[in-house]
Amino acid sequence: MVLTDTHTHIYYETDPVKQAQQLERCILNDITRLFLPNVDSKSMPLVFDIAKNYPENCFPMLGLHPCDVKENYLDELAIIAEAISANKVYAIGEIGIDLYWDKTFLKQQQQAFNLQIEQAKNLNLPIVIHCRDAFEEVFEVLDSQKDEHLRGIFHCFTGDLAQAQRAIDLGFYLGIGGVVTYKKAGLDKVVEAIDLEHLVLETDAPYLAPVPFRGKANESSYLIHTAQKVADIKQCSLEKVAEVTTANSYKVFGI
Repeated sequence: MVLTDTHTHIYYETDPVKQAQQLERCILNDITRLFLPNVDSKSMPLVFDIAKNYPENCFPMLGLHPCDVKENYLDELAIIAEAISANKVYAIGEIGIDLYWDKTFLKQQQQAFNLQIEQAKNLNLPIVIHCRDAFEEVFEVLDSQKDEHLRGIFHCFTGDLAQAQRAIDLGFYLGIGGVVTYKKAGLDKVVEAIDLEHLVLETDAPYLAPVPFRGKANESSYLIHTAQKVADIKQCSLEKVAEVTTANSYKVFGI
């Protein structure tokens, strides 16, 4: 069985011993494929370091997180673009729009999102979308960019069934994380209605830990709990969930 964490910030743990222990716990739980998004130019070296140390398990993605889009976003994008041209990356992300904390830079977020989507298309790479309190704004951009090259993952999907179908119709997989284990989130009903062929798994570690670790720091090894919850919802085996979602991750990332 092979499980894939399609979105983890495991590199935030910079202690090499603790980092190695986290990877060991992943492997013990058959989580052997981890995809790592940076958030800005300063976090890129952390992503590349762990990918270099664990090349069989950790795969880098690069983009400018919408919460890090400020007045200097064009400078940030230029630095990240240079790193993308000099290194192997498997997606542009995480990118998107976040209006939860602050709407000050909405215009800049939209511009950065568009620019990075165009970059991904030119490089034939998928995008990994961060969307928080901004479904309509994100869909507006995606609708304007829709073509045969637009593809990727809606990271940490927490929308309703109509939004899920809209994302799927645009060619995206839904990233299902620990929120699916939360009783009042309602994501379980969406997952129940959506075929496994449209889902991938993620942790977003160190955030959004699944039950029974809710409220604590998340880590990629906890993906096993999310996978089991999806198996319970779909009334299938854990192995089936692993097989299909990992196959989906291969389709997205090409590895």
